[in-house]
Amino acid sequence: MTAIVYQINKKNGVTYAYESVSYWDREKKQSRAKRKCIGKVDPETKKIVPTHKKKVQAISRETKRGPIPITSIDRNFYGATYLFDRIGQNTGVTEDLKTCFPDNYRQILSIAYYLILEDKNSLSRFPRWAALHRHPHGAAIPSQRSSELFASITEEAKQRFFNLQGRRRVEKEYLAYDSTSISSYSKCIKQVRYGKNKDHDHLPQINLTLLFGQQSRLPFHYRKLAGNITDVKTLKKLLFDMNTLGYKKIKIVLDRGFYSASNINDLYKHHLKFLIASKVSLKFVRAHLDTVRDTMRNWNYYSQTHQLYAYTLPITWDYVQKRPYKGDTIKANRRMYLHLYHSPERALEEEKSFNNRMGKWQKELEREERNPDNEKYYAKYFEIKSTPVRGIKVVAKEDAIADAKRNYGYFVLLSNEVKDAVKAIEIYRNKDLVEKAFHNLKERLNLRRLAVSSEQSLDGKLFVQFIALIFLSYIKKKMQDNNLFQNYTMQEALDEFDVIECFEVPGQQLQVGEITKRQMDLYTKLGVTPPGSLQ
Repeated sequence: MTAIVYQINKKNGVTYAYESVSYWDREKKQSRAKRKCIGKVDPETKKIVPTHKKKVQAISRETKRGPIPITSIDRNFYGATYLFDRIGQNTGVTEDLKTCFPDNYRQILSIAYYLILEDKNSLSRFPRWAALHRHPHGAAIPSQRSSELFASITEEAKQRFFNLQGRRRVEKEYLAYDSTSISSYSKCIKQVRYGKNKDHDHLPQINLTLLFGQQSRLPFHYRKLAGNITDVKTLKKLLFDMNTLGYKKIKIVLDRGFYSASNINDLYKHHLKFLIASKVSLKFVRAHLDTVRDTMRNWNYYSQTHQLYAYTLPITWDYVQKRPYKGDTIKANRRMYLHLYHSPERALEEEKSFNNRMGKWQKELEREERNPDNEKYYAKYFEIKSTPVRGIKVVAKEDAIADAKRNYGYFVLLSNEVKDAVKAIEIYRNKDLVEKAFHNLKERLNLRRLAVSSEQSLDGKLFVQFIALIFLSYIKKKMQDNNLFQNYTMQEALDEFDVIECFEVPGQQLQVGEITKRQMDLYTKLGVTPPGSLQ
């Protein structure tokens, strides 16, 4: 069996083509291969330039529209990349990439496939992976070419892709919005700044925001921000982006880091439906809570499913809109629903944590080992007396302690659409899919530390990793819907597919290797027709 194999010379970075002939070694009783160099691959044309003036049919791997013709006999792993091909069709990702990046969408897909299958491996290993797998681009992408690819991904094309993907899901579901921080060692990225690091790394960072569909559980929009930008400041830009992209009738879910009176006014101004968490300590929240504190903890308001008390109050929001162009301010009342919750389990955990802190503060005072960071707590919760005979005496302020514990176990959500407290908590708790998506980005897609050489390369790399995240999110949803995580991890499921081979012969239909019943069942549960069923 003869095949063409590509390999990169690590010393000079040149990709060489080898004619590989398989044969059976009778002594060792195993299949072996003889390789003979027939030329090097031109980095521009992707054609084989013959060595020693030998006449060789040039095999072009140039990206073209339509299917890639089979030009050589080859055997590759195919099962996992076939799965990704079908997911790309189901989600419209392939079609939208082809529309926005007609010249290099196959390369983007191939690198995304690699990032998913080669967990945490660097892109320098892509040529080795490409030599063993059938994938959209069909050829190796050296490190230099991948950097050029990342730099070629323009902001205009990305926004167009977000628009196309968003139209497939927006207006049909609530959108979860959140942000994360990504540490960086790079000194050439302007947006790398010190800020509030959610991973507690003592490194400068950039921030990344992400929009997710709560029903589809698929991401469709992200933004890169300077590392010192806080969550509360990002919402206005998000609303501007949504307006620019033409999205209307948006429903958005936000955690309390995005709460501010200004942001609530902006959400009303743009006529968006929202569900947002806020602090119980807010003056208007405490005022309403005090009126129903005892009533809401009646059995009639207890949700056995969620094991908490849930109570809804229709309230009025004091809407304010400044109009600089007219020099006036609009003030009006807007309808809002205040959803109040009390979790007995959460109250116990918060009280236990508070008691531990109280014990620590008291010991610091009694041992005269005061911590400057805790001075405000000493003053708030303790009376300190000192006498020559008895020394230091520390007495707790019971009224202050009781006031602190009064709101333990309570939390609140605000909405201008959801009227039922139980439905509101169910919608809000689905928002954790964004946090899990950030975990996938950082851990599985190797985004824990940023090490890129330029701003353009960073933007392009983030986009390709975002594409990979769409595929991962699709697979994860299907696995959760079909209870597959009881028997597989994500990696185990992908490994199950990645052993399936395909055999390519010029002029013949692609042949797929043997597929077990277990693999066929797994394909079906992931919403994909097994490849053998297509023949």
